[in-house]
Formats: sequence, structure tokens, C-alpha cells
Amino acid sequence: MIPAFEHFAAVDWSGAAGERHRGIAVAICGEGNAAPRLVHPKRKWSRGEVLRWLLDELPVATMVGLDLGISLPFADRRAFFPGWSESPANARALWALVDALCAEDPHLAASSLVDHPEASRHFRRPSGREGDLFGGGRGRFRVTEHAQREAGCNPYSNFNLVGAAQVGKSSLTGMRVLNRLGNHLPVWPIDPLPPQGSVVVEIYSSLAAIAAGRRAGKVKLRTVAELNAALASLASAPVKGAGAIDDHRSDAILTAAWLRSAAPRGELWEPRLLTPEIAATEGWTFGA
Repeated sequence: MIPAFEHFAAVDWSGAAGERHRGIAVAICGEGNAAPRLVHPKRKWSRGEVLRWLLDELPVATMVGLDLGISLPFADRRAFFPGWSESPANARALWALVDALCAEDPHLAASSLVDHPEASRHFRRPSGREGDLFGGGRGRFRVTEHAQREAGCNPYSNFNLVGAAQVGKSSLTGMRVLNRLGNHLPVWPIDPLPPQGSVVVEIYSSLAAIAAGRRAGKVKLRTVAELNAALASLASAPVKGAGAIDDHRSDAILTAAWLRSAAPRGELWEPRLLTPEIAATEGWTFGA
């Protein structure tokens, strides 16, 4: 049974270096059709502050979407890091490994993992440093990322750390946050969907944009007018203002509204290709 969520939050994430990031935005809405509002709209968030918000300030019964990959590919090779004796057996063990190896990295960064002599063999890193086990081409993908492509998105491998559209750095830093959430918030589908209360899910803002009528390849909303047109297609009231808006904020606002409209759809919680093993190791992107 789907919990009776009272709030819907979306977090646009960043894996960039440094403490505070213009690329992090948090938006939340309640039931009904009121437009989502930005949380702390004048602040550049740090990753640590988002973690504290999730732990201490999250409203009751909130469905929280994090725009990052909550795990790495596993199903294709039966391991996250094939050939490495310390390769974890499931997603929660992966989060713990990432957090432990990066314990000295400031601001919840994950540089120590991608520079680790064994782990680095699996990543494509900047400056032409491609590990011998990266696999070539676009790299390895999770099952959910194949489903994202079928839905019209253009996913990147979480082992790829190169290029403006890569999500590998965001995903690795996000895993440190997920590990530090502990048992405070369940993370679907790695954890079962709780009968009530709050839950964290992985989101991909392009899925929300496509659901709101945007064409694949044209999913970024850079004006308030574009954002409000997309919100209207999700039966949401418009946000105030006019002119330009950065796509981090528009992604968070639109995706929060989309979560509100999509959460009651039972089929989105039971994807056809989601097996218990995939749930425990790779996780899934809500809506894929």
C-alpha cells in the first residue's frame, strides 16, 4: 500500500568540489495544487546542510526525491567492482564503503574513492584517465538506466566522471549522505516502502519534464514562463515572478510537483524489471 504522503520534496544535487553550491536546490509542496516553494531560496546550500535538513527539518510524511544515482551497476557483472575482494554485496554496504574511504574528504566529497588504486580502475576520470575496467564506450549501466532510456532520457553511467552531463560525482557524494541517514529515513526500493511516514527515492528530473510535456533533449526550463507552463500540465498552480530562472531551481520545483502527481500511481512503485536482487543492489529511479 502506498503511504499517505502529505509533502513532496525534490533535491537537485551537486557533486562539485567545495563547500557551497549554486547547483543544489530544494523545493517542497503539500497536497493539493499549490506551487512548490523553494526551501531557503537565498542560500547556497552545502551538502552537509541538506543532510541536516533531511535529519532535523523534514516535515512529516514527506516523499523526498534526490536527483542522483543511489547505487552503481551490479547486475551486468554480478558485482560493483568485479575482481576487487572488497567489492560490497549490496547498496547499503556500498554507501558505507564510499563514506569510509572518503572520511577525510571535506564537504562530503568523494575524491578518495575515485583515486583509490582498486576502485579507480572502474571509473572514467578527467584528464583522460580511464580505468582499465571501465569497459569503454558509454560505460556500465544499471537496469533502471536502461529503463530511463526507454522513457526518452539520455542517462550517463555512474562510473563516468567526465563531462557536464555526468552524474557520477553527484551520485558518489550522495551515497555519503545516504549512509549518514542510517535508519532515519527508508530509501526505496533498497528498503521496503513503509506503510506510513517519509521515504527517500531516486529521481531523474528529465522524467518529470517529459511527463510535463517537454520534448526529450529540451527538458531544461530556463524561464518562469516555461516553468509555469510545465507546472500547469501537472495540475499545479504557477510560481510567482517572471524572466529567467536557473535550471537547478526549476528542476527542483517541477520535480516536486511531479512527485505529487505521480506518487499515487501504483505501477510506478512496481516496475516490471525490478527484482528483489536489483532492489537491494542497484536500486531504482522512481518513475522509470
